Amino acid sequence: MVDFLRELGGTVTAAHTVRVAGHFGEWLQGRLGPQGPVVLITLPCAALGVRAEALGPGDFSLEQYPPALLPEARAAAFLRALGGPVSGRYRLEAEMPPGGGAGASTAALLALAGAAGHPCDAALAGPCVATEGASDPLMLPRPDAVLWAPREGHALGALPTPPRCEILGGFWGPPLRTAPQDAAFPDVADLIDAWRGSGDLAEFAALASQSAARTTALRGPEDDPTPALCAALGALGHLRAHTGSARGLIFPPGAVPEGAEARLAEAGFEGVLRFETGAA
Repeated sequence: MVDFLRELGGTVTAAHTVRVAGHFGEWLQGRLGPQGPVVLITLPCAALGVRAEALGPGDFSLEQYPPALLPEARAAAFLRALGGPVSGRYRLEAEMPPGGGAGASTAALLALAGAAGHPCDAALAGPCVATEGASDPLMLPRPDAVLWAPREGHALGALPTPPRCEILGGFWGPPLRTAPQDAAFPDVADLIDAWRGSGDLAEFAALASQSAARTTALRGPEDDPTPALCAALGALGHLRAHTGSARGLIFPPGAVPEGAEARLAEAGFEGVLRFETGAA
């Protein structure tokens, strides 16, 4: 169990409790060419996660908060796909809203697998995709170091990890769950090529801003306040969940200006938070 959690970047908080960290939108997301697959570079977020607890033996049951986190039938199908018994009582608790674009569904599946005693590695991506139709790369040791194909559940290659940075963000607008067949995303092949040659945080942040702007232009919403907040607060760039309500501003570590959290709250952001991510 402990080795499994080390691979995940999770923590043991009780004898049979597992916490799996989520993500916070994406650095980039779109299609790899006009007719290519949907691909993404995720943004890991240790500040938000899902906790799963094994409560004891018995028929399979699943307590959860929020209630719509993971349908019990879907959870049972996932455990069945892992080859283990579909039994026992479990509790799930998410620290992020479903549909927020912060990895609640994938983190819930991985945490449930850990609480049921299964190891975690890239092989879990297949059962996640089979269960939900798409998956975030949260089962990888460095989720932000690969170009990920979420509908296929595998990496298409290694990429440079962005430098250490601080994200100020929150959830703006209604939740929007990922639809596995949704391919209405802009072509970002040029941004991925530029990502491979980027070195400093300002370059990565500029690419994230372009990806967010392309998705907003194609999918909306038209009144997203994030770009204006980025300019007003002097951030290096901004990012979004390309499906979901997570929005964030990118700063060097320690450079978030005083009062910035209040500015986001005034603009309608909920669950405002700050966290660091990127290379150590």
